Amino acid sequence: MWKISFAAVTLTATIAGQHAFADDDYMPPVRHDLTLEECSACHMAFPPGFLPSRSWSAIMNDLPNHFGEDASLDEESRQLIEDYLATHAADSGNRTSRFLRSIAGKTPLKITELRWWVDEHEDEVSRRAWKKAGSRSNCTACHKGAERGNFDDD
Repeated sequence: MWKISFAAVTLTATIAGQHAFADDDYMPPVRHDLTLEECSACHMAFPPGFLPSRSWSAIMNDLPNHFGEDASLDEESRQLIEDYLATHAADSGNRTSRFLRSIAGKTPLKITELRWWVDEHEDEVSRRAWKKAGSRSNCTACHKGAERGNFDDD
């Protein structure tokens, strides 16, 4: 009988270029230099698989009003980042995503308002922890490996 670990399945799927995630605590991180540079200047560069391409497009097309900040970019950089995010979004490839099932055709702009995200955090995170984190979008406050795609909270 074969024994296969979740890590081996995830690694194999990654090597094969497929969107298969055996572990719900793992989401492929941003691996695009320009996206990392620009997005990480203010916050963690969120994995593109957390939102559908239509959401990334809406966000990237309103950078002067980026959640209360002006995150404007030159058009070439903006387009390159949008293309990367759309190519790796939740609705890219052949994967069935819990993220997509939770939005049913909507165009969400905040990961922290998605039903799956609320369900994952609602009863597990105290007010004190949220206050210490400074923001619900500060993934790295609790998930030390978030920038590498590891969202395990242990």
